[in-house]
Amino acid sequence: MKPETIVALVPMRHHSQRVPGKNYRPLAGKPLFHHILHTLQQCREISRIVVDTDSPPIMEDCRRFFPDVLVIDRPVHLRADAIPMNEILLYDCAQVEADLYLQTHSTNPLLQPDTISRAIHMLLDSYPAHDSLFGVTRLQTRLWDALTRPINHNPAILLQTQDLPPIYEENSCIYIFTRQNLERRRNRLGERPLMFEIDRAEAWDIDEELDFEIVDVLMRKRIKDTDKP
Repeated sequence: MKPETIVALVPMRHHSQRVPGKNYRPLAGKPLFHHILHTLQQCREISRIVVDTDSPPIMEDCRRFFPDVLVIDRPVHLRADAIPMNEILLYDCAQVEADLYLQTHSTNPLLQPDTISRAIHMLLDSYPAHDSLFGVTRLQTRLWDALTRPINHNPAILLQTQDLPPIYEENSCIYIFTRQNLERRRNRLGERPLMFEIDRAEAWDIDEELDFEIVDVLMRKRIKDTDKP
């Protein structure tokens, strides 16, 4: 597959339920969403970056700091917390044509440009055997369900956790899909999705206050290490 255009979609609400104002709250010295936009700008494979938002401060910041980013004003009927992400993506894809769409979030600020590029090429190289891609994090720990049943281990055989068969958590960092699959299935995952493993150090998704505080520390360390001579 050799797509001519790959559009990156970054949906962001103004309102956040668990971490107030998180999308534009300062992290390591700049608004949270600035980090992922800077990262996407470094990916040569991406033709255009699109921000879908209902947030006035995010719109204003995009005009000031990211003039090449296309901002879509999210319609009122798509702003409620209960609206599925796939419905928002369907709207965005109808506004901007592309051969492939890559969706990520402002809440994944530790993602690296090389990781995003590798994900794109992994799907391109495996298409059409795989028709979409999503980011995962490897888990090798003893998991139980709510009825105290072991999920991925035998309690009678106490293997070291590093020897357990891995289970993969969908980490919300990267999704790559076609508009055709999204419209047909109303799902960004196609019939034959490819799992793309992302190192835990990059795969943080800010969902709670503790996540924000941890990622702020990690980002400041990364910036400090980068600035070393």
